[in-house]
Amino acid sequence: MRHTECHRTHRIGWLRAAVLGANDGIVSTASLIVGVAAADSSRGSILVAGIAGLVAGAMSMAAGEYVSVSSQADTERADLERERMELAAGGPHEHAELVAIYVGRGLDAVLADQVATQLMAKDALGAHARDELGISDTLSARPVQAALASAATFAVGAAMPLLLVLVVPTSALVWTVSGSSLFFLALLGSLAARVGGSSVLSATVRVTFWGALAMTLTAGVGALFGATL
Repeated sequence: MRHTECHRTHRIGWLRAAVLGANDGIVSTASLIVGVAAADSSRGSILVAGIAGLVAGAMSMAAGEYVSVSSQADTERADLERERMELAAGGPHEHAELVAIYVGRGLDAVLADQVATQLMAKDALGAHARDELGISDTLSARPVQAALASAATFAVGAAMPLLLVLVVPTSALVWTVSGSSLFFLALLGSLAARVGGSSVLSATVRVTFWGALAMTLTAGVGALFGATL
């Protein structure tokens, strides 16, 4: 009977970028709208601020993710090139490194030697990349994928509070945007936890707490400067 296991590790790269983008989109845009609305601004000013925040935030997320993950990818390529040179210069020494790794994981020396020999015969660089450097196809850096996921999900997250500006009276924007954004954040945390297979409650509490804190502080700043300017 075949035993099928469902692991979620392969989702780490894009899931992290997508959740980060959507969370930032909701929190930053909602906080911006709440802060400007708390300063008794007009609907037009609030809308312009929200749209500008959406565009700037999406581009910032894309650029930040691309640069960050590209740096990780550059490091991975440099490590692989260094390992390729070491394999070409010292095969026995590299073989001994793998044997030591497998012994450290619980294999006896004889079996570890056999495993290392067979894996290196098939794909020496792949074996060292996976077991010595911790680099695999599943977890390798993908800058373009991370940038697109972050930008797209940021825009989707930012659009949620922004749409409320069009339909909610200006006088009610602070509480409406705050409440609905916290609901969106809770939904995002729950969805991300389900996709990643982690605790729904802890993820939901985490994102709503920081979202509420951000909007509270921004609303305070808006109200303070709106009253003094």
